[in-house]
Amino acid sequence: MVKEMYREEDYLMLSGLQHFAYCRRQWALIHIEQQWAENERTIDGQLFHSVAHDKERFEKRGGLLITRGLHIKSACLGMSGICDVVEFHQCEGGISLSVYDGLWRPFPIEYKKGLPKENEADELQLCGQAICLEEMLLCHIPCGSLFYGENRRRKNVEFTEELRKKVYDMAEEMHELWKKGYTPKVRPKKGCNACSLKEICVPKLGRIKSVSVYIDSSLSGEG
Repeated sequence: MVKEMYREEDYLMLSGLQHFAYCRRQWALIHIEQQWAENERTIDGQLFHSVAHDKERFEKRGGLLITRGLHIKSACLGMSGICDVVEFHQCEGGISLSVYDGLWRPFPIEYKKGLPKENEADELQLCGQAICLEEMLLCHIPCGSLFYGENRRRKNVEFTEELRKKVYDMAEEMHELWKKGYTPKVRPKKGCNACSLKEICVPKLGRIKSVSVYIDSSLSGEG
């Protein structure tokens, strides 16, 4: 895992973990080159998250506290961001809160508009949130949940050592690319067509042969 403690001025956006896990080039275009493009999916996603980030919506239901739009950070990851929702469940082995009696265990919840993905991008982002909360609150958070808007269901996520290591490894790689200002080359894949940055990234360019390869193949009759 990452041993370095990053300075706050070097923090990256925690939400970038999902972008990075999905496509390293997409992450670099957004976070290094500061390029962005909206499509129907991104706009719907922003509207969906606006409710979760409403800081005025704070609830207490018996042994359950619900906070929204909680700002978090981690010096070990070198990242900061916002949790959609953090539930605090009253239970033994939790942490004390200044305003409420008893002990409370944090339980992060990330809202996603669509359905569960085939990759671990959402799980990695949620695990990153847990690591931030653990560092800030000096506690251990074993699990959290992803809420998907399309099926209106939660998917519980266990923060295993394997998942945590992937988060730390990704964070380290992200910082290295950030320092170099390097944007990875195009690697076309199935999800490119749905990406809002498709016109900026131009994934089809990754399939175009270089001039020398084209000439060689043409001369050999393979082109």
